[in-house]
Amino acid sequence: MFAQRPSISSRWLVFLLALYFFFVLNLPLIARLIDILGRLEAVRFGFVLSIPVFFVACLNILLTLLAVKYLEKGLFILLLLLSSAVSYAMFNYGVVLDRDMMVNIMQTHAGEAKSYFNGSSLLWFLLAGALPALLVARVRIRHDGLLRDLCWKALSVLGSLAVIGVIALCYYQDYASVGRNNSHLRQLIIPTYYLSSASGYVYNTYLKEELPYQTLGEDAQLAPSRPERKPTLLVLMVGETARSMNFEHNGYPRGTNAFTREQAVVSFRSVTSCATTTAVSVPCMFSRLSRTDYDAEQAARQDNLLDVLQRAGVNVRWFENDGGCKGVCARVETVEFRPEDGGPLCDGDYCKDGVLLEAVQRAMAAAERQDTVLVLHMVGSHGPTYYRRYPAEFAHFQPDCRRSDIQNCSTHELVNSYDNTLYYSDYIISQVVKLLDERRPDWNTGLLYLSDHGESLGEKGLYLHGMPYALAPEQQTQVPLMLWLSSGLSREARLDRQCLQHQASQGHYSHDNLFDSVLGLMGVKSKVYRPALDMLAECRTG
Repeated sequence: MFAQRPSISSRWLVFLLALYFFFVLNLPLIARLIDILGRLEAVRFGFVLSIPVFFVACLNILLTLLAVKYLEKGLFILLLLLSSAVSYAMFNYGVVLDRDMMVNIMQTHAGEAKSYFNGSSLLWFLLAGALPALLVARVRIRHDGLLRDLCWKALSVLGSLAVIGVIALCYYQDYASVGRNNSHLRQLIIPTYYLSSASGYVYNTYLKEELPYQTLGEDAQLAPSRPERKPTLLVLMVGETARSMNFEHNGYPRGTNAFTREQAVVSFRSVTSCATTTAVSVPCMFSRLSRTDYDAEQAARQDNLLDVLQRAGVNVRWFENDGGCKGVCARVETVEFRPEDGGPLCDGDYCKDGVLLEAVQRAMAAAERQDTVLVLHMVGSHGPTYYRRYPAEFAHFQPDCRRSDIQNCSTHELVNSYDNTLYYSDYIISQVVKLLDERRPDWNTGLLYLSDHGESLGEKGLYLHGMPYALAPEQQTQVPLMLWLSSGLSREARLDRQCLQHQASQGHYSHDNLFDSVLGLMGVKSKVYRPALDMLAECRTG
């Protein structure tokens, strides 16, 4: 005879899972609560004791409602597996799965996803997710009939509500005070917050009625050309995960800009990103919408900077080396580098940014005498496997962190790896500047480099990026912006270099300025151009 499978009543399974979700899977929330309570001048002991009771009661209500016969086992297994992965990311990297992060996850390619798998994440997933899920799969869930089940569910929910009510009666002021001053705590609750974010993503992506498409800049045209005027060739380099404070140009004490140091690059010291994820920042920076009024659906259903440039008669090409342009390049000619195609700079998951150099050199050589904008989307400093973003000969800062579970590297190793990515990116930028400088006899040339967002390297226990903007530290929102202009383009755009240097060191800018600054630099005339948002406008003479 086969041994009978162990069994447990549905209500007891729900209660045990509620305990497990709080005390194990909500470790990020518990750690944050301990930090908050530890900084309070006075805290009532009873309030502290009530916190786990409160959360277990809330989770018990949620899981009781999900405990539907024939469906509950599958739902609980799925929740355990998903929640363990979320718990790992939140506890070790400080990642919050809001709606923007959900968009970022859904647009992540296979190579990027693989970089997050390591021994630590696998062990966490096996112990915190797979093992309890296996136990749930193994156990036989008992039910007492429809009527008795409904009665027990009602009693469980009402009992939990009564517990919550008593806690509120005794400690409402404590909960209200902590909640008001730390509203972000709700974003740490597993599984409620990520389920809410996922449902919002599904609704906005698949169920919400699509907005009509809006064309912008129908009147866009280039300024009248003089017979002796050279065409303009501008390269826009979109950086990935570069933070301003680690740029030597901006006062960082290490040589991360060793290659562009002598190239008369203007570095803007105070620039903020539109968001803390690529999926939001890249469409936002190319849209006409500002960070405060940005809406992903609205941006996707209207023209962006590249469309207006094309409409004005500018030849636009996009070179993609970061897994996707997030819809920005949908209507322009695109060259995409596929890591699986191989090559000395590709490892099957990523291609190092050196692949951009040969491609842009060919594009420059083949370019007709027409105003041209080439956009290079770099893989830059994409984590957590920073060490895979630069060739061995660019491992300038040593020792570096050569693993993906970066929280287990020393701070010195981690910063070295990250700075090596900036060092290599600076080399790529310098080589593009050299190519542009060689074209000066026939073209007015320029380069603008701007990163999509920054990165946390363990400050305040945070790693990577993706924090909700209101909570994000400056490491994730302060981004580098560099500008190089040939003397011909400076004259053509009537830009005073001394003024540019002053504005770059003293002014405050953001992704909001990209749209109008590029239109102004390229001499595009249109009603959609806003001089007040052109960061170069104040330095125009005549």
